[in-house]
Amino acid sequence: MLMRGARGSGVVMTVSRRSLLLVCVGVAAGFLSGLFGIGGGILIVPGLMYIAKMDARRAHGTSLAAVLPISVASLLAYGSGGNVDWAVGLWLAAGAMTGAYIGTALLAVIAKRKLAIVFSILLVVAGVRLFFDVSGGGRAPLDALSVVGFVLVGLATGGIAGLLGLGGGIVLVPYMTIVEGIPSVLAKGTAVAVTVPTAIVGTWRNRVNDNVDVEAALLVGLPGVVVAFAGAWVATRISDTASNISFAVLIMIVATRTIRTALRETN
Repeated sequence: MLMRGARGSGVVMTVSRRSLLLVCVGVAAGFLSGLFGIGGGILIVPGLMYIAKMDARRAHGTSLAAVLPISVASLLAYGSGGNVDWAVGLWLAAGAMTGAYIGTALLAVIAKRKLAIVFSILLVVAGVRLFFDVSGGGRAPLDALSVVGFVLVGLATGGIAGLLGLGGGIVLVPYMTIVEGIPSVLAKGTAVAVTVPTAIVGTWRNRVNDNVDVEAALLVGLPGVVVAFAGAWVATRISDTASNISFAVLIMIVATRTIRTALRETN
């Protein structure tokens, strides 16, 4: 009986340690969501794979569910400071929600190894981009051509979000700053505004396909809500150069670890 009790205690301790580590992932992801407008999936996905021992497909699906509450908190923080371009966000979201539907359908059938490799490549591209300081001076007035462009970019971003469990900011922020000339803070706020409806659609579809661990999503997402406000506060006060370089180094490390794991996968 004592041995059984000790074994049971060990199980409880293991579960508690796992929960604590997932909370830590959520705290880090929430801060990065607020700071960079990226949703946090860039850390949540590898966190779920290495800590919760999820396979790639379920980790990507669960990540998008965890991203949802974090993005809502980030949006409230950015929106309260007037740092959201709602007109641009509307057209981006129109495309992104459709893209998320398509992306989650692909998630249900794509090979896990290919999924992890695509994710790693995206991280590397984003990391390289962050080494270059890009400051926008303001976008041009919306016209038919720019609206079509925003919808198409939103479509691609939603597909990436649904497939890889990312919020989409990793694509949207560079596009808005580099191509459209939108200032960095405003681009980040607009990106999280697009992430919210995208994550809703993606999470709904992933639930239908049984690709979401709800308990893990809550353990990650809810703690992230609290610190997302702190990240957004810092984003308005730190230089783009310092934040971009530090974040680029971080995601390069994550990409390297993920690609090494992917190459060992058999499917």
